[in-house]
Amino acid sequence: MESLKTILYFSIFKYPLKIDEIHSYTNHKELAETTRELEHLLAERILTKVDDFYVYGSDLDSVPRRMKGNVLAQKALVKAREKANLISKFPYVEAVGVSGSLSKGYYDQDSDIDFFVITTHNKLWICRTFLILYKKIFLLNSRKFFCVNYFISSEQLEIAEQNRFTATELNTLIPMQGKAHFEKFYTKNTWVKNYFSKFNTNLNLVPDIKKPLFSKSIEVLLDNVIGDAVDYAFKSITLIKWKAKFDYLTEEDFRIALKSTRNISKHHPSNFQKKVILSLNAKLEEVRLKFNLVLQQEHV
Repeated sequence: MESLKTILYFSIFKYPLKIDEIHSYTNHKELAETTRELEHLLAERILTKVDDFYVYGSDLDSVPRRMKGNVLAQKALVKAREKANLISKFPYVEAVGVSGSLSKGYYDQDSDIDFFVITTHNKLWICRTFLILYKKIFLLNSRKFFCVNYFISSEQLEIAEQNRFTATELNTLIPMQGKAHFEKFYTKNTWVKNYFSKFNTNLNLVPDIKKPLFSKSIEVLLDNVIGDAVDYAFKSITLIKWKAKFDYLTEEDFRIALKSTRNISKHHPSNFQKKVILSLNAKLEEVRLKFNLVLQQEHV
């Protein structure tokens, strides 16, 4: 019942799906397989169909909500491309893409534009610090259109947390700048096909980054042991600040939600990944109890 698990996952976000979208998240080779599965779920009254959308439970309002969010997302993507182009000009940025709700085609007044950034090895924390300072000084710390909360370096492109949440994020990620580095990134993360066999990327329209002279000069200036030391210092300062600010998190939650190594920086203090997986597992248990249908639980 891969179709049902996909629908349950997106129902957490009140985002009903169409049949072609559902099919893309299954390992079914033929659309007919997904169609038969959905027809069975409708017959058993586990799902409801509203127009072209498949809805779990009684959340019928999610359909107009999605349609409105899709319209706003088209406008937000224009802004996202502008910001991604700006981010790409910063020193040590090698690639930048859009993640989060916008990458799935949804945006509303409460949404942020989330950016995923690939940086030069041993310069991740310098890169992050420059971008955060820009946000604080020039955007008055607003993250509405400039939420840079996930950085990885070109030295460690494989995502360590391999689960349905991260697989979905990679499956929907929208590369904006840095074609060559995204090609390497996807090569390192073929594990996504264990979840979604039809996972595919089209980078034909993604440009390679062209840095301005100012950024190139900084990169040359700090391409030495002094630059490595500055990077390490920025990492240490940030980590001290986060440990004081988010001391309510358990060690395990901090390690995942605020992962801080030379090659990775995550700033997800709400530990959204864990919340989503736990919510999905709760829905899977609900289906088991209500419909006697057992689906494998997911891990964080």
